[in-house]
Parts: sequence; structure tokens; C-alpha cells
Amino acid sequence: MKKYICTLTIAGSDSSGGAGIQADIKTMSALGVYAASAITSVTVQNTVGVSAIQAISPDIVGGQIKAVMEDIRPQAVKIGMVNDRDTIVAIAGVLSQFRDVWQSMIVDPVMVSTSGCRLMQEDALSDFCSLLLPIATLLTPNIPEAEILSGMKILTEEDMHLAAHRILDLGCRAVLIKGGHSEGNRKVDMLYVRDDSIVEGQLAARPVQRYEHETIPTRNTHGTGCTLSSAITSFVARGLCLADAIGAAKKYLSEAIGAGKDVEIGKGHGPVNHLYNPDKLIIKQL
Repeated sequence: MKKYICTLTIAGSDSSGGAGIQADIKTMSALGVYAASAITSVTVQNTVGVSAIQAISPDIVGGQIKAVMEDIRPQAVKIGMVNDRDTIVAIAGVLSQFRDVWQSMIVDPVMVSTSGCRLMQEDALSDFCSLLLPIATLLTPNIPEAEILSGMKILTEEDMHLAAHRILDLGCRAVLIKGGHSEGNRKVDMLYVRDDSIVEGQLAARPVQRYEHETIPTRNTHGTGCTLSSAITSFVARGLCLADAIGAAKKYLSEAIGAGKDVEIGKGHGPVNHLYNPDKLIIKQL
């Protein structure tokens, strides 16, 4: 029997199909891995914005993850939108039980939507940091999310270094701070990796990898954060090291944005073209 590479996405559902679980499954499928899912919430949204959120019972969220872990046994896990603290507790509890199953966990700290709707309750942030970050392989915040996690404004690259240092102190092994919200015709993302020799008061951490790419002029950027984190998860599951997986994921995202930049879907921020060049399912080397 053939054994395909499998991944799991734990995130909210986007009724417009451009972000959340829908974007994750499209991305993972396009990159040749089998995508299982655990839905944390159902959102009422379109390309213009989010108007309502209905959280799924934490027991059901945990049950979905347990069912997938016991049967499909994914090599890598992606966590996206988590709305409340009880759900975070449930997710962390089940993932910890199955620590021998998954090898990598990519966490996209979805806190505020592009339209400005808060997607994580304020009292959930502490549990998010204390329970999920210590078991995370990589955290992928954009600038506004990195500001929330680090407790500081990020205006310069030096600010980004210090913010990364503070975020790594929360326990995750690596953090990719995404510069997509910055102005200019080029965007810069920076990867930082935990170094236990760095202590508080010393010079801020320096990036181990810098990813720079041209800005693609388009308003179709809905779900880009979900897409990137899912692509990283897919490439890590396929066997790439973290730095190379990020590079491959960024290349995929740029090409997906380029392929969908002139397509009109909805009245607001449209989606990228996830399926512009799909791979077939990839067999795991046993």
C-alpha cells in the first residue's frame, strides 16, 4: 500500500473560501500533501470583511484532532485562527498527547482580520503564549501580530530584531516576522531561531535568514498569511529543512498571488490563485 504525506490544519472556516481552512486545504492539496482538518470556528465573512464568528465547542475541536491523530497520523500540523482560551487549552492538550506522531507544528497567530475584526479574544492571548508557543516549531506573525506578541511598536529592522527576541523568549523555537504590511516596492521577511545563549539585556537577536521579494500590485491578498503558513507546513512535511521550506513556500505564494492578481472575485480583497500549478499527491518514503 502507498503511504502519502499527510498534514493537519487546525483553523477557522471562511465562507468566502479565500482564507482559513479553505485556503489551507487548497494550499496543501496544491503542494501534493493530503490535508486533514479540525475546524475551530465558523465565520460569516466575504472579501469585504468578517461580520460574525461562531466558535466550535472545545470538546469537538479536541475530538477532531484526536480522530485525525489516531488514524491519519499527520507528519506536520498547522494552527491558524483560534478564537478563545478553552479551545487553546483543548488543542494544546490533545497535541501534547500525540507528540510522538507529529514532527513539526507551524503556528500562524491569526489575531485581527485584514478588515480589522478581532479574531482572537483578548483573554486568550496569555494561554496562547503559555500553552501553544512552547511546543511550536515556527511562529509566523505579521507586523501587527508581532507587535501584540512582543508588546512594542515595530518601525525599523532593529525593532524587528528586538521584537523577535521577545517573541522567542515566549518559548517557540523559531519565528518568521513577515513584512507584508510595510510600504515600498519590496517586502522583507526575517527568520529568527532560538539561541539559548541570548540573555535578556544583550543585543537583540539577528535573523538567520532574510527573504526579500518584489511587491505584487494587487488587492487580491485575502488569506495570504493562511496560505504561507500552510505552504510551509506542506514543505516541512515533504522533508525540507525549515529555512528551505519557508523559501519554497514564499515562492509558491508569490506565484499564486501573481496568477490571481487580475482576477475579480468579490468586491473587496480577493483570494490568491492557490491551484495555479498543482502537484499530485506525494508518497512518503518509508
